[in-house]
Amino acid sequence: MREGAHTKHQKGNDMTETDRIKYLRIVLVAVGLVFIFGIWTLGLIWPSGWAWHAEGRSEYYEMILGLYATLGVFLIIAARNPRAHASLIWFTVWSSLVHGAIMAVQSLSKPQHMGHLWGDVLALFAVAIVLALLMPRGSAPSAATA
Repeated sequence: MREGAHTKHQKGNDMTETDRIKYLRIVLVAVGLVFIFGIWTLGLIWPSGWAWHAEGRSEYYEMILGLYATLGVFLIIAARNPRAHASLIWFTVWSSLVHGAIMAVQSLSKPQHMGHLWGDVLALFAVAIVLALLMPRGSAPSAATA
């Protein structure tokens, strides 16, 4: 095995930085596509797990769809060079955790929203965890740079 910075294994970690970037790029495209097309589709197929509105049109839901579709486009762009877009990826991680936590509390407080724990709440936590695990080491935001 070559001893370069991008291929050297870290202690207790079986994934090289090259592998991490490769998988991160795939996940960024997949999450981007889900954010663009999947949330709307899942809201139609499984509204009790994805759409936070009553029957009919919801302007709030349309705004959320627009925000996530826009983020999806930028995540796909970030897949070309994840290191250059680390702040966007970390924004996605942290905003997904915060958004998911808020929705989890709302789901637990209102029985009609319990389906969201197994839908969009779980999905946002999964996105945050996978992206955080795949981010290159040393690219985490620090208090010194904030």
